[in-house]
Formats: sequence, C-alpha cells, structure tokens
Amino acid sequence: MPDLDSILALCRTFPNATEDMPWPDDLCFKIRGKIFVSIVLSDGRFPRLTLKASPEKFHELLEIEGIAPAAYVGRYKWVTLANCNVVPADELEKLIRESYGLVAANAPKPKKKTQSRQQARVRTKAAPAKAARKKTTAPKNSAKRRRTG
Repeated sequence: MPDLDSILALCRTFPNATEDMPWPDDLCFKIRGKIFVSIVLSDGRFPRLTLKASPEKFHELLEIEGIAPAAYVGRYKWVTLANCNVVPADELEKLIRESYGLVAANAPKPKKKTQSRQQARVRTKAAPAKAARKKTTAPKNSAKRRRTG
C-alpha cells in the first residue's frame, strides 16, 4: 500500500529530480524546472497526487473511481488521484515513472557546460590574429558610405 514516504522515496530516485513548494501545501517534484508529480502534503499519509499521463492512459485512468482530470491542466492529460491508494502500488509506480518520462522528454534541455579555462585561453590567443587580419581589409560598404555621407 503506497503512502507518502514511499512516493517521496521513489520521486527522489529519478535523475535530476528536484523538489519545490510553489504553493503552501503542495510538494512538487520537477525535472529541469517542469513538474512531473505534485503531492498535497496537508492530506497526510495518503495524499492526493497530480501527474501527467499519456493520451492513451489518460482515458483509461478517468474510468477509475477516484481519478479525475487535474484542475487547470486536465486538457494537457494531467490527472489527479483522490489519494495514493486509488491504484495498486505497482501501478502507481508505473504512473509516476511514465509522468517523469513524459515531462523529461519535453522539458528544456540542460545547457552545455562552460568551456574549460585552457580552451578559453586558446581561443583568446587566436582571436587577436583574426581581428588584426580583418582590420587590414577595407569594409565592403565604405564606398557607399562616402557617397551618401
């Protein structure tokens, strides 16, 4: 029987998952800034959960008593479980994993790491030589500027 502690433990195992409390009673787990599970902490040991579902799974889930389209985001295939025991533990784990996967696939990609200091030095040494070469050549539009000026 899944409870708050088991859900928290599962969500903390996902790569790059972070925790946030954007609303007073809701703990949200995010991947690269996008929520994949929201948990209502004020519900106690068996909280309400909101998570993303695939389009196929969304319609299946709505047939289960205790599962409804999530407020405000239901049109994007998010569902709210009245409590974490609406579905069996293994099914809930699959739903949370699927939600993580769906959100991670569309979350902004991580930025590339900054270049090393050695790479930066090599680039700055090469830059003045290129700049010097460019300065010796006359701009293409210089004749036009003289005529119009």
